[in-house]
Amino acid sequence: MELIDTIRKRRSIRRYTDDTIPEETLDRILRAGLLAPTSRGLKPCEFYVVKDKNVLEKLSRAKKAGAGMLSGCHAAVVVLGDSEKADTWVEDCSIALSFMMLSAVEQGIGNCWVQIHLRSDANGRDAEQNVREILSVPQKYRVAGILSLGIPAEHPELHTMEEADLRRVHTI
Repeated sequence: MELIDTIRKRRSIRRYTDDTIPEETLDRILRAGLLAPTSRGLKPCEFYVVKDKNVLEKLSRAKKAGAGMLSGCHAAVVVLGDSEKADTWVEDCSIALSFMMLSAVEQGIGNCWVQIHLRSDANGRDAEQNVREILSVPQKYRVAGILSLGIPAEHPELHTMEEADLRRVHTI
């Protein structure tokens, strides 16, 4: 598959079957994130792979909305940045999340990015702090997001090339 085809196929998948993801597939997805570029090569990203259904259920409630699919996914990758190592942790973690999303799509794995940074739960409590407490993560780690992973139970249409609105490109 060419990269542009992978990009066109990438959709937010929020419903998954009960099938498991093969370990070698999960390993390839994680390696894509670990190989993602970071500012000055500092590599501040840390990944917590969560498969425990009770923990996934708790994470699904860590923010007010948009995390419900975590309770039904096979696995989730919580992406954290070491804020003592790099002030670019949010950008670095976002790139790692993007690389893992594309790797998952390439391998037929459904996924959805759950924004945690700058979000709160239904009571107004900081979603990052909720995730830190659920996973017992030290305070120096900031939570960028969570990537849900599973065998897709839905198959949305591909993006079309026409959706790439070239009017937003400005050449100087």
